[in-house]
Amino acid sequence: MTQPPAKPPLSRLPATTPGTHLPPATRHPLTRVLLGIIALALIPALILAFSRISFEAQQKTVAMIMDYPSVSGQANVNGRAPLDLLNHYRTLGVNGVAVYEDTVSSRVTRGELYLKSGADLASDNPGQGFNTQWTYTRDLKPGTIESLIPRYNVKPVQVKLLGYNWFAWPINPAFLPAGPNLTLINSLKAQGYIVVYRPFDSSAVLNPGADWPDVPFLAFTSGKITGEGDPELMRQMRERLGKRVPAIIESTTQKGLEQLIAGGSAVRLFSISSNWQSTLTPPDVSSKFVLAARERSHKLLYMRPFRTIEDTDTFLTDVKSGLSRWGISVGLPKPAAYEPSTVLRWLCVLGPLAALLLVGVSYPLVRVGLGVAVLALLGALGMNGFAPLPGFALIAAITFPALGLVLRRHKPTDWFVATGLSLAGVLFVSALGATRDSMLGLDPFKGVGLTLAAPILLVALSFLPRQDIRRTVYMLFARPIRLGDVLIVMVALLAVALVFLRRGNSTGLGVSDAEAQLRQTVQDNLIRPRFKEVAGHPLLLLGLSGVVPGYVTPLLLLGGVIGQGSILNTFTHFHTPLLISFTRAVYGLGLGLILGYILIYVVKWVIQLWNGRGEWLPQEAA
Repeated sequence: MTQPPAKPPLSRLPATTPGTHLPPATRHPLTRVLLGIIALALIPALILAFSRISFEAQQKTVAMIMDYPSVSGQANVNGRAPLDLLNHYRTLGVNGVAVYEDTVSSRVTRGELYLKSGADLASDNPGQGFNTQWTYTRDLKPGTIESLIPRYNVKPVQVKLLGYNWFAWPINPAFLPAGPNLTLINSLKAQGYIVVYRPFDSSAVLNPGADWPDVPFLAFTSGKITGEGDPELMRQMRERLGKRVPAIIESTTQKGLEQLIAGGSAVRLFSISSNWQSTLTPPDVSSKFVLAARERSHKLLYMRPFRTIEDTDTFLTDVKSGLSRWGISVGLPKPAAYEPSTVLRWLCVLGPLAALLLVGVSYPLVRVGLGVAVLALLGALGMNGFAPLPGFALIAAITFPALGLVLRRHKPTDWFVATGLSLAGVLFVSALGATRDSMLGLDPFKGVGLTLAAPILLVALSFLPRQDIRRTVYMLFARPIRLGDVLIVMVALLAVALVFLRRGNSTGLGVSDAEAQLRQTVQDNLIRPRFKEVAGHPLLLLGLSGVVPGYVTPLLLLGGVIGQGSILNTFTHFHTPLLISFTRAVYGLGLGLILGYILIYVVKWVIQLWNGRGEWLPQEAA
């Protein structure tokens, strides 16, 4: 009986790659075609990258905004007029002022009206008819209350008691928004200050936004924008917004802001709470403000004075000099919306799609590879609500860090191939993910954590040998486990956990004071590379060198994939200018490359030293 012809092998490589102890990479007939498609898709991606760089180069003006109530309080403590102290800070770089909307209480403070609870009035004047459940106001400046009453859907009752005309309110009106202090705002504008108006939200106001002053920027104070959940009211708010530009306050959720901004301009605002600032030194705070302007595209630097004028002077001087050192000017920001070409973005989709398919067909078990590719595609699209462009941005971010190591992993120079493909993926991530909303932080990249974890899984699955997968599973479970295996796995898991706990700006694992000081010193003087890359690239080079015996080499390779994934992860923060992210990646690559080759020679020397000290293995193990 004739035997069926054997299936041709996908690779003629031996069971392991010589010198590396790694399962061999395979080469599929479609490899060149798919690499060609990736290369062609890089053309529109490069065009979009240069377009974004040009746009970001025109957005290097910031405003140094001082909080007026804080300045006023500091001036009162030091026996100075608020505007006099503000003008002093102007000589140090301040060119804008944030002014809050008045409240009824602030009108009381300025001596325009008198307010007292009915309980207090009844206590002071028993039997005179004051309702202890109500609050009473009367004019000190004629016409004040009459001008406020039409603003609210809560109406007071006019009564005459103790010889005065009182307005009795069923609620305490002290904190009701009372419109802008036009006298102050117009005075500041006349002196050339940029005014940021801070309106309050209240359901008691009948026509919110109708009396907003003529200022360039609005920074809302509450966690919900008036009109959120009410389409008609939101439409009215957008009409009343006019040419004013809303501010997006970092780390502050304001529901409805995205709907208010839709189709218009917005500007990113950075500030530090007064409580946090009180625990920091002026150089610490100035470093954070310069970093926000340089690396996070904040255009409004919202500042508060320190406890003393001297510390505030130091803080402002450091901020101004830091901005100048990085080529950032202080003036009136002119925010514009980034609008990449839709046609070019759709052409870029071919790059990640080809890369994902290439990963799949390059597995020794092609069916497994294609299954993994389909699951990755569906998962990435699903995480983005099946929106194709951001979905394929995630595909690029998880595929390209793994692609080079799935294709080649024979020697240390293959690190350059892997890195080149990762940098190609960067262009696709930027082209597909960078939009107006994502660059403003309104639509952050979905799946940031996957950019570190998924590439490791994609590379690890490419280690599966070309045999029945049931046999592979059996071999894994049948392998005897030694204490050394347990220790190595525990160290590997601890290292991976450390990487994931420390990702992002706010993490579950803090840093030591020494590391925090080192980070600040580095970032004050250059664009700080990421630790994951500085550590990951040497591990990958060491793994590719094959100098470490046994299965430690594949573990080093998988640990090194984190460095490649971190490159893509860096570029998913779209509010960071593209050139800043690129510079950070280059610093990480350069430092990681140097440390990697040093590490290879150090490990070789240690192994030679260990093995060169005479016979030490038991006879049965030798």
